[in-house]
Amino acid sequence: MSSILDSLPVLYRDLFPDFFQKEIPVETKATCASCAMCQTSGPGTVESVDGVSRLFRPDTKCCTYYPKLPNYLVGALLSDARDELDEGRRRVEEKIASRVGVTPQWVRPSARYNLLYRNSRQFFGRAASMRCPYYELEQGGCTIWPYREAVCSTFYCKYVAGADGRKFWMTLKTYLALAEIQLSRYAVLQLMPEFILAGKDKPDLSETPTVEDLDDKPLAAKEYAALWSRWAGREGEFYRGCFDIVRGLSAEQMEKIMGLDGVIELKVLEKSHRDAVAPALPKVLKLNPEATVKWLPDGSVALGAYSEYDAVALPGIAYGLLVEFTGREPVEAVRQRLRQEKQADLHEDILLELYRHRILMEA
Repeated sequence: MSSILDSLPVLYRDLFPDFFQKEIPVETKATCASCAMCQTSGPGTVESVDGVSRLFRPDTKCCTYYPKLPNYLVGALLSDARDELDEGRRRVEEKIASRVGVTPQWVRPSARYNLLYRNSRQFFGRAASMRCPYYELEQGGCTIWPYREAVCSTFYCKYVAGADGRKFWMTLKTYLALAEIQLSRYAVLQLMPEFILAGKDKPDLSETPTVEDLDDKPLAAKEYAALWSRWAGREGEFYRGCFDIVRGLSAEQMEKIMGLDGVIELKVLEKSHRDAVAPALPKVLKLNPEATVKWLPDGSVALGAYSEYDAVALPGIAYGLLVEFTGREPVEAVRQRLRQEKQADLHEDILLELYRHRILMEA
């Protein structure tokens, strides 16, 4: 077991509520060093349940996503002089120098990348052109990992707690994303209040990419100077200042910055945490009619439901028992009938695992 804080940048340790010290299961099924979604010849080989291959490329793994870094995390990286972060700092500095997607609040992907990301299908983990610019190709790792953002902190391809685990990490991502928005806005308000007061922190959802955006060209010099005001040409110094402001906050100040939205998201997160670490088996279960079924050459069966990346393998005979769960009678009644009529049973631990993967679902 590890704490929730262990999965996040250390900057948050003194800012987030005590809840974040609670333990969570280690996601042992998502093996990044030896990617669980890349083709292997061993027992971890990924099977496609529905006939559609979703294997990841070994030279991208799941890093076909371009993170949107809040200003204070950029500043934290630029302020960290450790040798192992030299390459990450170099890449971020290069990104800042490009002036593409560089704002007082974020260092973010280009409009062109976002357009491709929103409108592409089945590319995730498979398109080299979508590889993260901070991904180190030779070692297969992240060059800015200690200062990763919400998505990178919470994404796993498979979850020990199945659907409940995925919901927990997704709700944690929502909380982190809110923290990134609020903290980055707060930092800008201290250093460049006119940016916030003019509403420049609010995204224009109706904005369509320009020709310049599609060519990944930076803002015109005049527009860029207007965006950055007196900080133009001193972006690195600005980001470091944002980091200094955020790391100087107390937990009480953080709570005020998060506001009512933070209170609500924390309540949602607490519930999803309970569901993930202490699940309860429903009294009545039925076989999920949307579950995918694939019979394997050895006679076993692979079942998938909650995720296109995660399947459960069972002996073929077990599938014949699952169809008895129709949702019309309690679980204990079904188990009793299976013991009497088929001299077989599914242990509660197995039923719980199948429920967590939503192979069996609450009726």
